[in-house]
Amino acid sequence: MRQGPLAGRYPAVAAMVMFALIPYLALSAALNPLTPIISHQLHVSLQTLSLGGGLGNAAYATGTVLAVQFAQHLPQRRMLLGYAVLLVIGSLLEASAQNAGMFLAGHVIQGLCTSLMLIGAVPPLALGFPQDKLRDTAVIMNICIFGAVALGPLVGGIQAQAHAWRPLFWIVAGISVMALILAALTFEDSPAANPDSRRDLPAIGLAATGCIAAFFGASELTSHRFLSWVTIAPLIGGLLLIVILIVYQSIAKSPLLTIKSMLTSSIPVAGIVVALFAAAASVSATALTVTVLAPHYSAAHIGLLYLPEVGGAIISAVALGMVIQRRAIHYLPLFGMATLAAGIAVFRISVPSSQALTLVGSGLTGIGLGATVAPALFVAGFSLPSANLQRVFAIVELMRAVAAFMVAPIFAHFAMTVVPGNLDSGTGIALWIGLGIAVGGAILGVTIYALSGARPQKPDLDAFLQGLAPAWHSPPLLAGIRTTVAAEASAPVALATAASHLTNRAVQPERAVGREGAAGPGPVLIGYDGSELAASAIAQAGDQLQAGREAVVLCVWQPVDVGFIPVNGSHFDADQATEVHKAAEETAAHGASLAANAGFSARQLTIEASPSWRGIVQAAEQNDASLIVIGSHRHDGFKGHLPDSVASAVVTHAKTPVMIVHQGN
Repeated sequence: MRQGPLAGRYPAVAAMVMFALIPYLALSAALNPLTPIISHQLHVSLQTLSLGGGLGNAAYATGTVLAVQFAQHLPQRRMLLGYAVLLVIGSLLEASAQNAGMFLAGHVIQGLCTSLMLIGAVPPLALGFPQDKLRDTAVIMNICIFGAVALGPLVGGIQAQAHAWRPLFWIVAGISVMALILAALTFEDSPAANPDSRRDLPAIGLAATGCIAAFFGASELTSHRFLSWVTIAPLIGGLLLIVILIVYQSIAKSPLLTIKSMLTSSIPVAGIVVALFAAAASVSATALTVTVLAPHYSAAHIGLLYLPEVGGAIISAVALGMVIQRRAIHYLPLFGMATLAAGIAVFRISVPSSQALTLVGSGLTGIGLGATVAPALFVAGFSLPSANLQRVFAIVELMRAVAAFMVAPIFAHFAMTVVPGNLDSGTGIALWIGLGIAVGGAILGVTIYALSGARPQKPDLDAFLQGLAPAWHSPPLLAGIRTTVAAEASAPVALATAASHLTNRAVQPERAVGREGAAGPGPVLIGYDGSELAASAIAQAGDQLQAGREAVVLCVWQPVDVGFIPVNGSHFDADQATEVHKAAEETAAHGASLAANAGFSARQLTIEASPSWRGIVQAAEQNDASLIVIGSHRHDGFKGHLPDSVASAVVTHAKTPVMIVHQGN
């Protein structure tokens, strides 16, 4: 396949990504002080410019979904080259605009192509190079997205001080040209991801219509009341369409986006929640405080006051690079939310804040925003196989764009209208709301981890980058609550049901309940966790059942909590899924040897599952088992590491008869 002269060179590919993402993101943050100048020179109203900004953001959000669809059916690197060409065209249109139409068209094209290149280029940058480059990719992505946004007010302020806007836009156009040149030099032809997959036009239609409607409504707040039909109808309607998109993708048989996998798994949900709350809260920390400072300082002065935000974004980017291969990556978003809340609290001390408070507050919010969204994005991405990384990035960026870009005009409108004629008081109230959002997001993220049984784990990046498995184990959403509730509700009847199953088996020992069409019963599934009780259960089953029966000895495992006792007291890193899996296989093999000694024709099996009863039931169904044999601690449960509800939960959910061997039998 054709290749460019710099194909496979990490510095060149990384530079291409940086040049592709910076123009639109930096300009979006720099437009506020430049808007009056652009309005005057192009003879366009502020409402029209607000609409253009909203449509550009809508195009950015929609592009995340389009990029995934294009990648399925079209050669990705060729498409990336096309995205870069369109980015240059949009940048040139905007810089040379002679009227509102040219300016708005260029801005919308810029927004669309930025997200297309983000979703098209960043996942290959993360997955296509050795593991040691992943740290650099995380740093680059954080600086590109949040460093560029943080730098916007300073760049816009300096340009506004010169009473001009085109020089900045021509510089941006030049950066876009550099992105195109590097896209051509690093070109490395590659096929479409899945050309046989269906074209999900409903998903694209819902995303495009929903985003356009929602951002149109938000942009109309510049000149209309919140409850005006021009504002509220498209705003609510657009958000409803986005919700319908999420539901549709959750129930579709062949969805374009992996929403179901993400929203049913605890760690991705926690990551999305943190990213959304951080994006929404950060608006009150920057956009509103800049507005109340505008009457007191020049645009360039305000930009300098918010320069620490850039430093904070760089610090958080470096921190992400340091922890991305460690368990601490789970704690970084929580630290970021706390820092973001602290920054908002500093801004709230005095409205408008003093120069000293502004410097401190902007630095804290820069650290907080950079330490939340990008780390949360990687936390969510590591929870699924690497083949889904592009879709994960698309989902998170779609939701983040809605939360960040759409909330900004809503917060601004609220601050101006909640206390008529007193912007400072309104901003103070909005800051309290932003502080509550930051604190609430942190609490909700921690709660999701706790109620789901999720634990911070060191990512197994070798298995992840090779496409073998997720970087860590993510329990089902709220698995802890669901398991406990189901087990407690079924406890009064669980053992009676088990006794009934065993009685039926004793009366009709030769009834064929195993594989369909088989002459005899299916195998016996024996749960084995390496404990003495599990060994006793195997021995009891050997005494009770006919010699020579086929047996499948199962060891259920999961990272961190492990779920079994390794044979011979062997040691391994519980954070590394590959090491836990290997130890589980050794434990299952030991159990199979015990079963063979007890008279079974035994084979071993391991399965990764949480909670453990779900793995036992699943294995029984997959192997057409005719009987499940498990041990049950009287106080500590099937395994010494699990609640005593596991045995009763197996009985409740299994369609297969269950034999329970109690502790002490």
